[in-house]
Amino acid sequence: MWRYGSSMLLAGLIALAAGCGNAVNGDVTATREGGSTINGAIRVPAGQQVGSVNTVNGSITVEDGATAGAAHAVNGEIKIGTHATVESAASVNGAVILGNSARVKNDVKSVNGEIELEKDSEVAGSVTTVDGSIRLADARVGGGLRTVAANIDIMGASHVDGGILVEKNSGSFETTSTTKPRIVIGPGAVVQGSLIFKRDVQLYVSDKATIGPVEGATAITFPGDKPAG
Repeated sequence: MWRYGSSMLLAGLIALAAGCGNAVNGDVTATREGGSTINGAIRVPAGQQVGSVNTVNGSITVEDGATAGAAHAVNGEIKIGTHATVESAASVNGAVILGNSARVKNDVKSVNGEIELEKDSEVAGSVTTVDGSIRLADARVGGGLRTVAANIDIMGASHVDGGILVEKNSGSFETTSTTKPRIVIGPGAVVQGSLIFKRDVQLYVSDKATIGPVEGATAITFPGDKPAG
């Protein structure tokens, strides 16, 4: 279940990055044991297999064909290259981007960063953000999509198991955004499981998409590639 606040995730990621015994300042090239840094980027070389990688202020790049443990950043982007694999990915203020045919074995989480899954990429667990955005392009998610305020685009032949949950803007899920999230499920996309909306959203569903039962919103059906406007 998605039960965390942004402050909890921030504290956890800082502890992971700063508390590791091998954490340093500056850019790092990950080794078999992984890598941690406070102020710097982390690179996982193409085709290599490494442990977990953690940074506070910097990006993480998992190059094509590489394999890594958990990838965690506080202020930085996480980019997972073509045919690369990580155990999980989480960022507070940074995007998480999966390249073509990339794979995450567990969950992908962010607070304010966008999450983007490119062609044939896969997240076996859930995809969660508070008020970033979520975009799937011919991708697969096994554990559902979760958000408070994110816009969601599910395009191409994307397949989501576990449905969609949009939480109320309150308590642990509070965000300053007052805009209704815009959810678009495009032609050819499949969302299995319930689509549950606990706050007002704009829900657009292609007449060529397949979805499960909808609770808390009225779907607006559209023809063509995308809704008008």
